[in-house]
Amino acid sequence: MIPNRLSALRALMKQHGVAACIVPGTDPHASEYMAEHWTEMSWITGFLGETGTAVITLDQALLWTDSRYYLQAEAELQGTTVELMRESDIDCPTIAEWLCTTIGNRESGIRKVAVNPEMYSVNAYRDLRATLGKGGLELISIDLISPLWTEGRPAIPTSLLYEYEERYAGESVSSKLTRVRQAMQERRCDALVVSALDEIGWLLNIRGKDVDYTPCLISYVVVEMERCTIFVAPSKLNDAARAYLQRIDICTQDYDQVFDYLKDINASAIMYDGGKVNEALYEAINPAANKVNVSPSPVLKMQSVKNEVELQGERIAMRKDAVALTRFFYWLETQAFSSNASSPQTEITLAAKLGEFRAMGENYTDDSFCTIAGWKGNGAIVHYHATPEECATIAGEGVLLLDSGGQYLDGTTDITRTIWVGNPANIPAAVKRDYTAVLKGHIALARARFPKGTRGNQLDVLARQFLWQEGMTYGHGTGHGVGHFMGCHEGPQNIRTDNNPNPLQVGNICSDEPGIYRANEYGIRTENLIAVRECSNLGAQATGETFLEFETLTLCYYDTNMIDISRMTKDEIDWINAYHNWVYTEIAPLLSTEEAAFLQAKCQPIATQHQ
Repeated sequence: MIPNRLSALRALMKQHGVAACIVPGTDPHASEYMAEHWTEMSWITGFLGETGTAVITLDQALLWTDSRYYLQAEAELQGTTVELMRESDIDCPTIAEWLCTTIGNRESGIRKVAVNPEMYSVNAYRDLRATLGKGGLELISIDLISPLWTEGRPAIPTSLLYEYEERYAGESVSSKLTRVRQAMQERRCDALVVSALDEIGWLLNIRGKDVDYTPCLISYVVVEMERCTIFVAPSKLNDAARAYLQRIDICTQDYDQVFDYLKDINASAIMYDGGKVNEALYEAINPAANKVNVSPSPVLKMQSVKNEVELQGERIAMRKDAVALTRFFYWLETQAFSSNASSPQTEITLAAKLGEFRAMGENYTDDSFCTIAGWKGNGAIVHYHATPEECATIAGEGVLLLDSGGQYLDGTTDITRTIWVGNPANIPAAVKRDYTAVLKGHIALARARFPKGTRGNQLDVLARQFLWQEGMTYGHGTGHGVGHFMGCHEGPQNIRTDNNPNPLQVGNICSDEPGIYRANEYGIRTENLIAVRECSNLGAQATGETFLEFETLTLCYYDTNMIDISRMTKDEIDWINAYHNWVYTEIAPLLSTEEAAFLQAKCQPIATQHQ
């Protein structure tokens, strides 16, 4: 199937005089989770991972992806003729470098590289064009996939727009628009283009079901000083939706009309986020207007700073999530493998069972991403996704990695726990060593105190240090931002090795998730969500600087059987014991007698073996 699609694409490339076609794993809105309509990279390669870019030439097909997906890509690309490019490896060329070297040195004379401008952000498009130009290649805007993908292509979703009530959002649309317009005035702009779906949802206090796991709605928004317009398919607007938009004074136009609207817009200066707005949208803007590129968008910057209503909602959601997880682990330990079990447990049945417990929580709407249940070696695949065709049966003893989250009207959760299934006495020393190194880094980040203005990359080493001491590391970031009843991954803040210029701010929510992955053996990751707040008890500082710290939001016990206590300091053990006491105090009253007793046993203090 994939080879046939590649052949058809190459025939079309020849018609247009194109030497290479780049197909990114993106959509027109720079979304992480996309509607299936836009999964063009997967369609042309067979790779189903969340991150990747395909490059098709007249005689080669390649896929660039990072280390989180190497194992998955190796499996899914078999038989496709698509070659894996390991972009996290030091010696791996960038796409532009490879094209300049490969295409630029050919004697055919064909120098055109094609991309669909709707699938490339302005910044990415301009950077690519400049780099290719230095190598003598020409970047052209043309959609070569849509003419081929006509049979079986999913339609753009048409879920209904609905109001996200202010009692959950914590701020009115009017207030948000006032703040956004103030930011526009500061940059002397009289219009702002918003294309990111989560930003639109936050700005207008609306939600939808167009994208898996993220309650957003496919649309565009243009904010002007005297009006705000949402571009959305009419089929998404029922009477209640229209009444709500009218009540908050939002104009409506059809989704596809945004291009014509921007061509005719009467604005002297238009602000856009070049990291999110696609090149096609940019090119549509009235050429008489000054185009002001700001990244991140003022909407995202405001969205990432959670108000107290949102933070309290997150705390409420975490309690519900903790109840679900505790019930799941209780079931796993007492019932899942009993002689009365109707069938063997698999990674898929475990994920489904956890989903059942989560769905019992009030205001639960969906998972926040596809649950990762990785048994033994599958846990070493960072973004592993079990399928009915390739799914491990949970049998014998071993390490189980469980990464999951829920969407509640109150907030969004994301948690990873790694446990030992079987007799704790049989846990290998190497597993304990790895688990403990991960946990120590997790605790170090959670306990961090840092001056205002600190960036996430300045804290990243706190989580990695104990792994580095053992000659280990991990290829993913330590922490990503998290939305409020919105995207599980949200910027602009993060905690990773690469240099993100956006400092951590009070009200930001991040994950704390170091890990270690032994290919074909096991994966270990421990993850809580943490919120930035001012230090409450640091005392006056001689410098007068404001210091910040993290509030741990997630409530769920750690598998203390996997800890090598001899590698822990007294402070670390005290932190774990205090955390477990908090978990038990908060959650036990919400459980049955049996479940509470189970949790109490899991939260028993661990003793210090040395000072």
